[in-house]
Amino acid sequence: MSPSYPLRHLGHAATSGLALVAMLSCAPASAENAESEADPGTKPQGLITVTATRNPVAAYDFPGQVSVIERKEIEDFNASSLQDIFVAIPGATFDSGPRRTGDTPNIRGLGGNAVLIFQDGARQSFASGHDGRFFIDPELVQTVEVVRGPNSALYGSGALGGVISTRTVTARDLLGDGERFGVKLVSGYQSVNDEFRAGGTVAGQSSDGTWDTVGHLTWRTSGDIELGNAATLPADDEITSSLFKLTARPSDTLEITASYTRFQLDATDPQNPQGNNIAGPDNDLVFRDITSDTAQIRLNWNPATDAIDLNLVGYYSRNGVEEDTVGTPRVADREVETLGFLIDNRSRFDLGSANGLTLTYGGEYYRDEQTGLDSATADGTRGGVPDAKTDFVGLFVQAELTLSDMGAIPGELSVIPGIRWDSFRSSAAGETFEIDDDEFSPKIGLAWKPVPQLLLFGNYALGFRAPSFNEAFADGAHFVIPDLSTPPGPRGPRFVSNLFIGNGALQPEESETFELGAGVDLPGLIAAGDRLTIKGSYYESDVENLIGLDVNIPAGCFVTSPFVPPCGSGPEFGNTSQNVNIRNARISGVEIEFDYRSDWFYARGNFSAIDGMDTGTGEFLEGVLQPDILFVDLGSRIGDTGLRLGARFTLATEFDEVNTPQEIRDDYLRGDLYLVFQPDTGPLRDFRLDLGVDNVGDAAFEVVNAGVFQPGRNFKAALSWSKGF
Repeated sequence: MSPSYPLRHLGHAATSGLALVAMLSCAPASAENAESEADPGTKPQGLITVTATRNPVAAYDFPGQVSVIERKEIEDFNASSLQDIFVAIPGATFDSGPRRTGDTPNIRGLGGNAVLIFQDGARQSFASGHDGRFFIDPELVQTVEVVRGPNSALYGSGALGGVISTRTVTARDLLGDGERFGVKLVSGYQSVNDEFRAGGTVAGQSSDGTWDTVGHLTWRTSGDIELGNAATLPADDEITSSLFKLTARPSDTLEITASYTRFQLDATDPQNPQGNNIAGPDNDLVFRDITSDTAQIRLNWNPATDAIDLNLVGYYSRNGVEEDTVGTPRVADREVETLGFLIDNRSRFDLGSANGLTLTYGGEYYRDEQTGLDSATADGTRGGVPDAKTDFVGLFVQAELTLSDMGAIPGELSVIPGIRWDSFRSSAAGETFEIDDDEFSPKIGLAWKPVPQLLLFGNYALGFRAPSFNEAFADGAHFVIPDLSTPPGPRGPRFVSNLFIGNGALQPEESETFELGAGVDLPGLIAAGDRLTIKGSYYESDVENLIGLDVNIPAGCFVTSPFVPPCGSGPEFGNTSQNVNIRNARISGVEIEFDYRSDWFYARGNFSAIDGMDTGTGEFLEGVLQPDILFVDLGSRIGDTGLRLGARFTLATEFDEVNTPQEIRDDYLRGDLYLVFQPDTGPLRDFRLDLGVDNVGDAAFEVVNAGVFQPGRNFKAALSWSKGF
């Protein structure tokens, strides 16, 4: 790899930024935004992130990169799964293939346990090699926040690549002013996998606003997936998702919310559903039952004092995957339960002269506990899925200092330092060792607006990820292979097992990251009421102690020779798999987001590029890198008809940062068209119609690391009706 790769990224950033400004400067403009949302003159204040700082701030003003996807944009995508919308987030991908059962997110090249997932503030800790991590239907989701880059200073272990936080729908999202009761019904279809869906939401609230409640139920069914290369990927899914939420407000200063969500997916697909895998002798066809349950109680107390804005949260989540092998009595099960408690408070101080300070501080405890079962083993345990638990304790503090009166220094300066201490301990049934450690994770961010239209920012952070119990305590059989060194018997060759072995010496993965960026916010760019925002950054991360699987197979399994070790099963013969700290890496990249809005036209999108190398060998990082990707979403509102037309384009360059020619992937261009009809007045004002075609050109392309072509041309339609009373 050339040592000048950071300069290549900066060149990409400059070129892309100039192109975007030139394109958007030609866009017509008027007075309000095209989607009948808030006035674009308030848009930076309208896109609010809570996840980035545990305190509501404008996403644009945050000294780092965070994306907020709201309900209207999720509906515009007519999403079948949340994977569909992640193209709108730079540096965030799903590289697990089109099947829902393998949905696994990746942020800035890091995936698996290096990405934290929250659902209404509850940790979702389930992770496996092939079974996916995202167990929520997009119909339940009101907003998605994605904080990119390490955030261990607030969230502890796992926030190495970033944080994904989903917030589910509330009664107030559905009810308008003065409405006591509301209902929403939706149905839809898409052709690429013959998917049907139907769902409904009901909400109600008291006349004095002291309580409200919402309930939701969605059903989906789908079949085989038609790929862009004219092949068919076998799949058979049926999904049921539900939500119940009750909020009580005993006083003006106290709010208590109890909620329960459930996701159930019944599928028939290969045991490893990711990539281009189909069922066969080495990948059994299974009836897969995925269930995810999350229950939570949240209390917010915000009395008439700046010293207290207190949250207390208790939650329980259970995520499980049961696999019944077709044609055999074998049943395998994996279940992860998480019990957690969080307390945090915000104290606000007026420092005079428009200067202010917000202190956010608190602590949390949570336990992840896993159970693995396999009816085909003598003792009922499941290989690679140890019965194990991990306890985490964390304490954190963060300051948000805002200075608007700095004498000779113009503009506004925000300084956000923070630090968190974490302690963890992992143990497993039948193991003689434990994994325990503690970590300090500091971070500091600075954002300066010398004038209201310009933002300059930077941040520095340390992050870490504790070894998972699957990595530290892996046991049982990994795979079986034929012993080719001996002649086959009457029933075929002799088979031997490669066995997992634990590793009590595993160290946490750690990262050191710096990021520099800038943004522009230009209201009234061409005409009164329009707005253009662009925000971009360059980041560089040094990651140490990356954990990987070291697989060893004795040479005697392939040849017969007195000079090589004999073939056999397990440690005695060196036929083992063990997770070890195998490499250090440097990852760098560029991310740019832009958004232009006017009365009848909008253009939004992003650009991302990432580089990375193993600092020990100088080789490209496998499973981390992506091509340079540009995403653009253009749309126009047709007068006052309630009709909106849009088009999305995703352009990816050829991917050639590879160690072997077989890993090269072609460039591609995917185009989508969509239409939304949602009148504000008249007899159809309570209806919304969505029509669209994804991958209009039926392009055959592969996402890097997915190992399979993406879905082909997809006709989509949805009809919803909502009414408040």
